[in-house]
Amino acid sequence: MDTSRRIRDTSGQDQAMAAAPGPLRRRRMALAAGGGIALLALIGWVASGWLSGARSFDSTRVRIAEVKRGDLVRDLSADGRIIAANSPTLYAIAAGTVSLQVVAGDKVRKDQILAVIDSPELRSKLVQEESTLAGLQAEASRSRLDAQITRANARRALDQASVDRTAAMRDLERYQRAFAGGAVPQNDLARAQDLMKKADIGLAAARQDFQLQSAGAGLDARNKQLQAQRQQAVVDEARRQVDALTIRAPFDGQVGQIQVPQGTSVIANGAVLSVVDLARFEIEIKVPESFARDLGIGMPAQINANNAQFAGEIAAVSPEVVNGEVTARVRFAAGKQPPGLRQNQRLSVRIVMDTRRNVLMVERGPFLEQDGGRFAYVVDGGSAVRRPIQAGASSLSAVEIVSGLTAGDRIVVSGTDQFDNADRVRISGN
Repeated sequence: MDTSRRIRDTSGQDQAMAAAPGPLRRRRMALAAGGGIALLALIGWVASGWLSGARSFDSTRVRIAEVKRGDLVRDLSADGRIIAANSPTLYAIAAGTVSLQVVAGDKVRKDQILAVIDSPELRSKLVQEESTLAGLQAEASRSRLDAQITRANARRALDQASVDRTAAMRDLERYQRAFAGGAVPQNDLARAQDLMKKADIGLAAARQDFQLQSAGAGLDARNKQLQAQRQQAVVDEARRQVDALTIRAPFDGQVGQIQVPQGTSVIANGAVLSVVDLARFEIEIKVPESFARDLGIGMPAQINANNAQFAGEIAAVSPEVVNGEVTARVRFAAGKQPPGLRQNQRLSVRIVMDTRRNVLMVERGPFLEQDGGRFAYVVDGGSAVRRPIQAGASSLSAVEIVSGLTAGDRIVVSGTDQFDNADRVRISGN
């Protein structure tokens, strides 16, 4: 039988099958699947972090505080220095040589002589003005005497005119009676009537002349008197300046700084020395600009001095801002100040502006100054969301939250300028 025509079997269609996996292989497969799942989770976490904020910041670089309810005490504490409330500097009224009668630190009484300035020019001017005054006063006296003489002469002329009129009246009456009896002619009566009219005219003129002479004499005398009074004012001023050459203490106190050495010359209006009023001290403090607008004259304050507290009040607030601060002065209330105070001594002052009960508040931080306190970054899980808020009153340590936040919210109170006003940022490590 031909073997080439033998029928083939199905052995050529069979394939070898892989052996069943063992326990080690199955474990490797499980680990690979777990790693893939972990990788997917990591990718998801990174993706969620990328979606939650364009930038990520370490929590150690920001300061986070919780919004709470409580009493907000708006107070201000500051260190200040003692200054004299009344410490004037005394000046020279004119140029001259200074003769000091005291030294720095001496206690003085009111009107005590502190220094004398020798000014020959000013003293000579006083003598000249007094001489001029004496001449004008003599002229004024002479003018008054001339006025009296003028009035006397005018009065004599008036009296003479009055006598002449009386005589003319009598002659006219006599001629009228004689003419009625036929003793005198008509011409004599007419002559008597003319003399009467002349006497009337003379009396009227004498009366008017008396008035004019009296008024004129009075004006001359008044003019001379006014000139003398004017010169008297000049003399008084010169005498005041000469008296001011003697510098006296304006009140009881202590000599401060001596500006001019003994026996040297000083210019006009030059500083000589200062006097400190030991009975009136004030405390000068520096107040942050943000609190200056809330300060008012008369606002109460507490002053700590010599381990004791004293009542005080704000005496003055400067209108000028220097280096972000405003200068204010605090005085002791009712003049009750501790003994032994010294110029430039350091004291602490506490000013309570007001107290707000049961308000939302949070720790104060730089976020309040950024954007005018109108936004805050609220921490939500691992990110911080920018949210509009409204801030109210603030103290040195806390700020009131009027709206936009609730109790328990956590916000970023440190500087948020690094966030670049992003709507959401990532806070890592929080």
